[in-house]
Amino acid sequence: MDTTDFRLINWDLAATTAAKLVGAGPVLTPAQIAEVVADLRAKADESVGHVHRITGLAAAADLRNSQVLIVDRPGWAKANTQSFEAMLAPAMEHLAKTRGEKISEATQVLSATATGVEMGAILAFMSSKVLGQYDPFAGLLRDDLPAGGRLMLVAPNIVAIERELKVDVDDFRLWVTLHEQTHRVQFAAAPWLRAHLQSKIAELLASLLAEPEALGERLRAAASEVIRGKKALEKTADQEETADDFASGGGLLAGLRTGEQKAILSHITAVMSLLEGHANVVMDAVDSSIVPSVRTIRQRFGSRGKDRSALEKWLRKLLGLDAKMRQYADGQRFVTRAVKLMGMEGFNKVWEGPENLPTEHEVHHPEQWVARMEGAGTAAGTETPHNN
Repeated sequence: MDTTDFRLINWDLAATTAAKLVGAGPVLTPAQIAEVVADLRAKADESVGHVHRITGLAAAADLRNSQVLIVDRPGWAKANTQSFEAMLAPAMEHLAKTRGEKISEATQVLSATATGVEMGAILAFMSSKVLGQYDPFAGLLRDDLPAGGRLMLVAPNIVAIERELKVDVDDFRLWVTLHEQTHRVQFAAAPWLRAHLQSKIAELLASLLAEPEALGERLRAAASEVIRGKKALEKTADQEETADDFASGGGLLAGLRTGEQKAILSHITAVMSLLEGHANVVMDAVDSSIVPSVRTIRQRFGSRGKDRSALEKWLRKLLGLDAKMRQYADGQRFVTRAVKLMGMEGFNKVWEGPENLPTEHEVHHPEQWVARMEGAGTAAGTETPHNN
């Protein structure tokens, strides 16, 4: 069987479905749209220097192999279909080689159509929530996409939130771009990380998709959770305690059974905890000299109604990662502690190769990772005299 013709998800249909289902967002004139796009691009450029200064990563000085895109909601959804296709490509190729002859062309068409619609429903929901995203996988699919990935800023969502919070527009846009540019710099500092993550994700997906029918089942369940989750998020604040009720199905990763699958997920979780924790530490280093109203932004963004926490609960349930997602906060504690023990320059060893990545256990016990990196028995709870 020609593996290039093997498809279990219609990605084009996913993108068009998302575009049909999602709302357009705030109403802006063409002139206002042009102003927002230009300003977000300028803020993205400005934020790189701040990330460079805070992290000390020289990679921030040259980000030419990646790009910044200012997108609307359908544009974000379409870009993510490309990214998902790139991530899934190795798993699909493996499935085609090992099971392709057993899966009829008619089954492929039906599966691709159904899962395309379901994926589109998920992306439509998410596209109205995301402010920004760094996508490291874009260049893995096509030669005309940037090899180093792309940073996407979802203009209508940023405008909607800044209006909702009534914050300083210039400050809020810079604050958002600082976080996302940190992720862009991480992958520039660790050019091996993109392929490393893809291989781990492909390994996990190949195992999960050993039975192709499982993909459709998982996506159908996830799409159902989107609808139920959206309804829960629309409840009034005094009803919001029911948000936990709408996603008890176990999520996309509910089928993890083998020790190998769990070990791969543990590694991916540790890496994602590192990336998010590091970005949060950078954000904590942002003070009023960079973003004058940063304290107001943090306060209002962190308490912007109970819908935000409900969405986080839904995401955790949807992905089957409600326990694992707690490690994003653990990732921030890991980076904070490691930087305190080693200094930022010492911590930056983490970007040198996959052998330097923390394990899930080390995320919870940063002194052990520090000791491994220093090659010496740094005692837990002691601090080395590095200057930050």
